[in-house]
Amino acid sequence: MKKTMLTAAAASALTLLAAFALGFAELPKKVKLENRRVRVTEVTYTPGTPRDRHIRPTDQVIVFLDDCKYERKDSQTGEKTIRQRKSGDLIWHNKGEDAPVLTNLGAKPYRTLVIELK
Repeated sequence: MKKTMLTAAAASALTLLAAFALGFAELPKKVKLENRRVRVTEVTYTPGTPRDRHIRPTDQVIVFLDDCKYERKDSQTGEKTIRQRKSGDLIWHNKGEDAPVLTNLGAKPYRTLVIELK
C-alpha cells in the first residue's frame, strides 16, 4: 500500500513538473474583485513558465506589482523581444488583441493585476 501511494505521488509530481516545463500549466491566478462591470485578477508569472497566447476577451489595464524582465514572442512574426517593467507601471490592451506568449526571465516570480472592463 505504501509503495503504491509513493508511486502515485511521484507520478503526480512528475506530471505537474512536465506540464510546467512544457508550458501547459496555467499561471497561478486569484480573482480579487468581480462584479458586472469589472474583474480584477492577480496573476503570478513564475520563472521560465510561459503564458499561453490568447485573444483578449475585454479591454484591459495591466498593473505591474513587481519589477520584472520577460520575453515576449510575437505570434504573427515569431519575433522575440525582451521587456522590463517596474512596480507600478501600467499598460493598456484593447479587446480582441492578440496576447502573445510571455516568459518570465527573472529568478523570482512577479505579479500583475489584470483589470478587465466588461
